[in-house]
Amino acid sequence: MTDPQDSIEIENVVASSGIGQELELESLAMDLEGADYDPEQFPGLVYRTTDPKSAALIFRSGKIVCTGAKSVDNVHESLEIVFQMLRDLNIAVDEDPEVIVQNIVSSADLGRNLNLNAIAIGLGLENIEYEPEQFPGLVYRLDEPEVVALLFGSGKLVVTGGKEVDDAKEAVGVIADRLEDLGLLE
Repeated sequence: MTDPQDSIEIENVVASSGIGQELELESLAMDLEGADYDPEQFPGLVYRTTDPKSAALIFRSGKIVCTGAKSVDNVHESLEIVFQMLRDLNIAVDEDPEVIVQNIVSSADLGRNLNLNAIAIGLGLENIEYEPEQFPGLVYRLDEPEVVALLFGSGKLVVTGGKEVDDAKEAVGVIADRLEDLGLLE
């Protein structure tokens, strides 16, 4: 049996930053090659980086959200590209703006099929949401680490809400241990 923690992959890292000043998004959209800005659809300007691949959502307030990156390092690299492009347009950006990781979404595989009905009963309803007619996965809210895990009958799971890379590893370990204790991970 392989360790489910070895199957963990980061799917998305969302982080926020800012440059501490208001931006004129209409003119920025014209100056930033490849930028998408349609205020009727979304209030921010979308600027995509290709290496590393991510999207920076730039708001009038100067706040920037980076999404779609596959690692925390990629978030920092992507945002540095955005910051440098803004500097190139003569927009003042601090040397090293604070970047705060808001959410790390990871996937993993427990390596066997799961009986979600038995798991819902075994784990207790206070931390579980399971309505198979609405959504095929079981939603499990963990306290330690403070994340939400989506478990699927295939044995695959998604961990969201983490702030550290190790949160997913810890969550997968906790889930595997609890399911083994309940005899539900045979």
